[in-house]
Amino acid sequence: MSGLFSSKQRTEVLKGLHKQKVDLLVIGGGITGSGIALDAVTRGMNTVVVEMQDFAAGTSSRSTKLVHGGLRYLKQLQVNVVAETGKERAIVYENGPHVTKPEWMMLPFHTGGTFGAFSTSIGLRVYDFLAGVKKKERRQMFNVQTTIDREPLVKREGLKGSGYYVEYRTDDARLTIEVMKEAVKRGATAINYAKVDSFIYENGKVVGVNVVDQLTGEEYAMYAKKIVNATGPWVDTLREKDNSKKGKVLQLSKGVHLVIDQSRFPLKQAIYFDTPDGRMVFAIPRDGKTYVGTTDTFYDADKANPRMTVEDREYIIDAINYMFPTVKVTVEDVESSWAGVRPLIYEEGKNASEISRKDEIWTSDSGLITIAGGKLTGYRHMAQMVVDLVATKFKEEEQVLFGSSQTKHMPISGGDVGGSTHFEAYVAKQVEEGAKVGLTTEEAEKLARFYGSNVSKVYALVSEHAEKAKEFGLPADIYATVVYAIEEEMTATPIDFFMRRTGTSLFNIKWVYKWKQAIVDCMSSLLEWTAEEKAAYMKALDKHLHECATPVDEKKEQSASKGA
Repeated sequence: MSGLFSSKQRTEVLKGLHKQKVDLLVIGGGITGSGIALDAVTRGMNTVVVEMQDFAAGTSSRSTKLVHGGLRYLKQLQVNVVAETGKERAIVYENGPHVTKPEWMMLPFHTGGTFGAFSTSIGLRVYDFLAGVKKKERRQMFNVQTTIDREPLVKREGLKGSGYYVEYRTDDARLTIEVMKEAVKRGATAINYAKVDSFIYENGKVVGVNVVDQLTGEEYAMYAKKIVNATGPWVDTLREKDNSKKGKVLQLSKGVHLVIDQSRFPLKQAIYFDTPDGRMVFAIPRDGKTYVGTTDTFYDADKANPRMTVEDREYIIDAINYMFPTVKVTVEDVESSWAGVRPLIYEEGKNASEISRKDEIWTSDSGLITIAGGKLTGYRHMAQMVVDLVATKFKEEEQVLFGSSQTKHMPISGGDVGGSTHFEAYVAKQVEEGAKVGLTTEEAEKLARFYGSNVSKVYALVSEHAEKAKEFGLPADIYATVVYAIEEEMTATPIDFFMRRTGTSLFNIKWVYKWKQAIVDCMSSLLEWTAEEKAAYMKALDKHLHECATPVDEKKEQSASKGA
């Protein structure tokens, strides 16, 4: 059954797993679970991944969208974290240059701020050394005038200069789906909307799971020699089911980002700046928008649907207007937002910003292996550590040998473009190919940059379905991306498509409103939804779009619940 990643075959694949036994079952289809699946399957382990929502629906689609080297950890003297994450981000970039790219970041320093000229210069120099930064990407220091020239919007009062260094920008959900697609291509099986309801035990050891299909209600039993809990914020929920939640536990922290059109916030240059309360915040230009974040507050509410609150929005707007005083952003300027939950490992007496992002692996008495904490940047290395442990257990318990990790120099799906240095040439060549199927230069380039080495499949769909696209009133390139998302990326719902396969509900919400009806009509036809299913999916999409733009007022909710 391996190799199928179409939502049309999703139910069939699930049925094929019922009562089957595999080497490794991974619970959680975020970036960590995807990384584990790819590492394990390329070592020869028969691997299955189940995810209770969509792939990347949790933390892995709600980050700051940076594969960054951890400058903040240098401030906390976590030298090893800086060294490891700095080296890993270069690996992530090389293996998927279509979903990751260098982004020069400016760190302005002001009188009385967190960083000064000397500390910034020394800090960035040490950062370059620890992270093994390429020569052409090593830090520079700018005086006041150069800083203003690079970003005229930055606060001039008390400005003393800036540091200039490279971060790596990514699309976190696309990175996750491309890693998972590569795992599936190499023989893993991955299913979304498949929730682990309970564990199955023999002689006190966990040997399987009972899974409920969230789309049909059907139940399936799956068995595995080893089971990994890679569920991010839900790690402790599964440990409770396993009766193994003891010792260290998670502390959840919520991070919120706002999206503002460049017409209102015309940022030229990505900025990492400190706020009046001493926290650090990113402001990043992207595709005609500027997004700003993040907050960092303890969180204990709905993990699946964290929301921006009125207070979150005020905090970020105040931060923007503090560092970019001429912009004068208001609540009306916020087009969209997202909120995510970070699974941190609890440390007594520390606030959310101070808690380490380190990862840890725990094995329960039942044999359930849990990976907790960690960062997007370190996903590949975390996966390698987990699968090393699994391989060791196979060797000790069953005398079965699996090899070492293969993923360090392995392109992910779409990343087979000859490495980062050849990516631009690859795009240029594919633009010519796009013209042959009737696409404009702009349309072809956008698809080539987005899909990387998978773009030829999208072009084939453009060519094949040109007439079909017209039936739904869709341009051929948009129709092709919908078909590709369903047939090659297990897209099951409109929110999967708009938020996690394309990111448009975050960064181009007006586009979503323009095309949502035609795209939902198209999906309904391709996936054969009933009228009731189609109406329910459209209602869920409308709710999602409303929540992207509208904060929840916690004070009003609390007073209402008290009144009830």
